[in-house]
Amino acid sequence: MPEPRPIEIYAPPVFPPGSRVRSRFQVRNDGTVPGSELGAVVVGKGEVGYVRDVGVFLQQYYVYAVEFLDRQAIVGMRGHELAAEAEAGASP
Repeated sequence: MPEPRPIEIYAPPVFPPGSRVRSRFQVRNDGTVPGSELGAVVVGKGEVGYVRDVGVFLQQYYVYAVEFLDRQAIVGMRGHELAAEAEAGASP
């Protein structure tokens, strides 16, 4: 039997509000992004956004509301779908 996943909310969020992040994957609309067709790409792999808010799902997982300015979209994403992005002008 596989080992159960740890409950994320027992630790602080990895990305606090205001964090600059990069999408690690292409994300398609699962029906939760208004104004976008079901299955349409809402975030491309490598796109940069900013965490606006952090919520909790099923009392176990953090969901990060990430604003992607180029797309003018706010998308809910899990921590494993994001990577920290260095601020513009900062060295990597």
